[in-house]
Amino acid sequence: RGGSSRAGRAPASGIPLCSLTMLCLIAAAQSYVLQPQPLVSRGAVAAVSRSGPVVAAVAVDAKTVKTLRDATGAGMMDCKKALIESEGDMDAATESLRKKGLASAEKKSGRATKEGIIETYIHTGAKLGIMVEVNCETDFVAKRPEFQELAKSLAMQIAACPTVEAISSDDISADWIEKEKKIEAASDDLQGKPEQIIEKIVNGRVEKAIKTKLLLEQPYIRDSGMTVDEFVKGYTAKLGENIKVARFARFTVGGGAEEAEEA
Repeated sequence: RGGSSRAGRAPASGIPLCSLTMLCLIAAAQSYVLQPQPLVSRGAVAAVSRSGPVVAAVAVDAKTVKTLRDATGAGMMDCKKALIESEGDMDAATESLRKKGLASAEKKSGRATKEGIIETYIHTGAKLGIMVEVNCETDFVAKRPEFQELAKSLAMQIAACPTVEAISSDDISADWIEKEKKIEAASDDLQGKPEQIIEKIVNGRVEKAIKTKLLLEQPYIRDSGMTVDEFVKGYTAKLGENIKVARFARFTVGGGAEEAEEA
C-alpha cells in the first residue's frame, strides 16, 4: 500500500489533481488581456476617410444669438443658424441675414400697402419739422412698436438729409432730367470733347445728382454700411409684410414766406 499513490493525488506534490487544474486555469486567465472592440466598423472608418475630415459644430451661446437678433431683427433660430454657418463670426452672420432679408423683401414688394401711419419729427430748436407716411399691408403691423420705430427713424433720416426731395427715381420728372442734361452738356470742361464722351460724362453727372435727391438711396444715418432702402427692407423681412414710404413733407420756419416770394 505504501508503494502506490492514492487515487486523485499528484504523485510528487501531494496536491489534488482537480485543484492543480483550477490553478492552471486562473493563471491562464490572468495572463490573457481582453482587447476592446472598435466602436466604429472598418467600413464606416473608410467612409469617413473618403468623405474628408469631420468638422465640429461651433457652440453658440444664447447671449451672442440675442445680440445678433437685436442688431438684425431676425428670428432667434435664424440668428443661431447664421452664427453656426459663419463659425461664430458676427459680421459674416449679419451679412448673411441681411442678404436673406433683402431677398425676402423683394418677394413681398408687389403686395398692396393700404395701411400704415403718419409719423412726425421736430428737430431740436423747433425750427425744422418732418411728416412722413409709411404704409404696410395690415393694421395689425401698423400698430406694432417696430413699425412705429421704423417710421420715426425715417422721419429723422429726412431731417438729416436737406438735399432729399423724392423717395425713389420714379418720383423724378423726365423734364427735370432733360434740363439737367442740357446744363451739364454746356459745361466748359466738356467743350471740344467727342460726343460719345460728353454723353457718358453727362449721364454720370446727372445720375449722381439724382441720387442726392432720393431718400431710399441715402446712406442710413445710424449705419452708413446700408442704404435707407436696405434699412426698410430689413423691417419688411422682420415684420413679414411689404412696407413702402409713401410720401413726406419738410417744414422749416420761414420756409412758407420764401415760397410765397418765389411764386
